Amino acid sequence: MSTEQNLLSLIRNHWTKSTDVDFDIEWQRNLSGGDINQAALIQIDGRDYFLKYHYHGAPGVFAAESRALSEIAKQNCIRVPAPIAHGCEGGLTWLLLEYLDLTPHGPAEMLGEQLAALHAVTQARHGWEFDNYIGTTAQINTRHIEWGEFWRDCRLKPQLELAHINGFGVALTDKGERLLDSVPVLLAGHQPDASLLHGDLWRGNAAFTQDGQAVIFDPASYYGDRETDIAMTELFGGFSAGFYSAYRAHAPISDGYRTRRDLYNLYHILNHLNLFGHSYLSRSVTMLDGLIAEAG
Repeated sequence: MSTEQNLLSLIRNHWTKSTDVDFDIEWQRNLSGGDINQAALIQIDGRDYFLKYHYHGAPGVFAAESRALSEIAKQNCIRVPAPIAHGCEGGLTWLLLEYLDLTPHGPAEMLGEQLAALHAVTQARHGWEFDNYIGTTAQINTRHIEWGEFWRDCRLKPQLELAHINGFGVALTDKGERLLDSVPVLLAGHQPDASLLHGDLWRGNAAFTQDGQAVIFDPASYYGDRETDIAMTELFGGFSAGFYSAYRAHAPISDGYRTRRDLYNLYHILNHLNLFGHSYLSRSVTMLDGLIAEAG
């Protein structure tokens, strides 16, 4: 059985078990995916759906993404593709989403304003009620009152430990330990609200519908410092000036952001090192050196 036939069979079985309704399902075409997952356009009873799938991925990856999309959607702040169904069988994981015809061009000011509204949704503690993933890397969301402790213990430390396992310990271990000790200094006096975050908001995870609605997708959500989302938007090309001016008009950024930005983005660079390898090592070391020097 081909991959396409296997996936359609899995979706049909899942759907009929939950609805007991028969339907027509067809594979339309493959779509460009990201660096990790593959994607396709399928039709169910003539309606388009977006399908993400991955071989040998962690069984809970798409279940976690579905929960994050639902958490964002229920706030009615910014649009996300609605999750329809997900499953995992025989090493093949899949996620079926509402299909949106997207373009990278649209009203950036709307995106900034709506992201600020999402960040205004808060909880008492940083983290979330369950762990999830950043890419295919496990992301620990143990709840913390103190933001600095959360960022050190649930974000930076696990990535540094994974980098050691992956063979980068000679370059990173000593510097990583020094940085972990320096987190209280780098975040001194900074105790932000625990805001609902996208969690992986680079420019490839935001777009617009054809009628100009802002859309975000592929989340790695949790509750934490809203500046982590803004910091990530500055990686890998950045967003437009209109986005930043609109966001800051509704949610101003406090002093010291530049240092915090680098501390937050180190997490993503380390994750890319662990996912994609040596090409991210030099940047990881440079960021570690700069943050350690900043801490004094």
